Amino acid sequence: MNYNQNNKIAQITSQTLIIGVDIAKFKHVARAQDYRGLEFGKPLYFGNARDSFDRFVEWIKEIQDQQNMNKVIIGVEPTGHYWLNLAHYLKGTDFKLVVVNPAHVKKTKELDDNSPTKNDVKDAKVIAQLVKDGRYAEPNIPEGIYADLRIARKIRDQLSVDLQAVQGQIHNWIDRYFPEFLTVFKDWEGLSALQILKLNLLPHELAELPDQELLAHIRKAAKRAVGISRIKELKKVAGVSIGIREGSDLAKLELSTLLDKYELITKKFEQLEVKRDELLEQIPGVHQMLAITGIGKDTIAGFFAEIGDLRYYSHPRQIIKLAGLSLMEHTSGKHKGQTRITKRGRRNLRALLFRVIMPLVAKNSAFKALHEYYTKRPDNPLKKMQSLIALCNKLIRVLFAIGKKQFVFSEERMLKDIPHMAELPKVA
Repeated sequence: MNYNQNNKIAQITSQTLIIGVDIAKFKHVARAQDYRGLEFGKPLYFGNARDSFDRFVEWIKEIQDQQNMNKVIIGVEPTGHYWLNLAHYLKGTDFKLVVVNPAHVKKTKELDDNSPTKNDVKDAKVIAQLVKDGRYAEPNIPEGIYADLRIARKIRDQLSVDLQAVQGQIHNWIDRYFPEFLTVFKDWEGLSALQILKLNLLPHELAELPDQELLAHIRKAAKRAVGISRIKELKKVAGVSIGIREGSDLAKLELSTLLDKYELITKKFEQLEVKRDELLEQIPGVHQMLAITGIGKDTIAGFFAEIGDLRYYSHPRQIIKLAGLSLMEHTSGKHKGQTRITKRGRRNLRALLFRVIMPLVAKNSAFKALHEYYTKRPDNPLKKMQSLIALCNKLIRVLFAIGKKQFVFSEERMLKDIPHMAELPKVA
């Protein structure tokens, strides 16, 4: 048992009412007990609506009065997103809300009845017991600009999926109706190429347009880069295109529909970036973080969207654990198993860190030197993936320190702080 668990257990006294809530989409189940596990009353079933939440609070207060308890701690299993409405509602009360790990609920539900049976009433009891034993965590629910950043990140991920789908569909249309188009334009997303596609013409129709008319149309979007020679080349391949001509009217409707979707998504991306920049301006330390070579706005926005306010954390180890990057090993007797990362935590945060660490190692002198040292040191050299994990943890520590103290990051200083890097040459 570690200190944190001892501290959590110490918060639960004989005057503490423990409530376990099994969360569902439509109907939740709550059970009440004391620190010994003695249960009070019957389970309460309540819906996912305000009047039901009010009844839940009244039920808790009635038990408080009956048992003469002055403190309430409510434990929930964070099932999907269904628990968030209750969590936000309880912010307006004096009750403390905590969450228990769903894996813990699954592994401990047989302790009382030695049965793998699962039902909502039983799970509510198991959740309350886990809270009693200090096996819970206090949720960090983003508020204010951090809540906005998380929503912005969700929108960005959804737009990215939609954009990839539309890009593939437009490429598919070009392959079917004008496969020679990409021999003239390397990228159909370029300004000139997009402007040609917006004409919404099939190749044989495009070949009949005058050169100057095509050029004037392109000039509306791109003032340079495309001249008469490119226009002639395009018309030449259009005249001998093997593109499909059947169903031409609906083929052109398909293209215009896809281009409209593409344009809408790209505009939404632009609006989202403006809003993202406005939010980042309000977070202390962001300017210093963006000064780090290899770090961009998307990375910082994603980082804060996942972790929320840095004031919630007292040590970077908490964020490392949240990302699932803390180490674990299986050891028994003389056998020592392989050390791995736990992968318990926010996988999106872990994925974000891995995506940024690769360009960081390539562009940032300090992180590149550290990576070379970790993988080439004479004693206990790390594999490349192990080194990248260590550097992800290092990045978390750097961002944490900058966010807390708002100092300017120095690559040389970062290396000097590590004793075994003293003999390495100074970075540029």
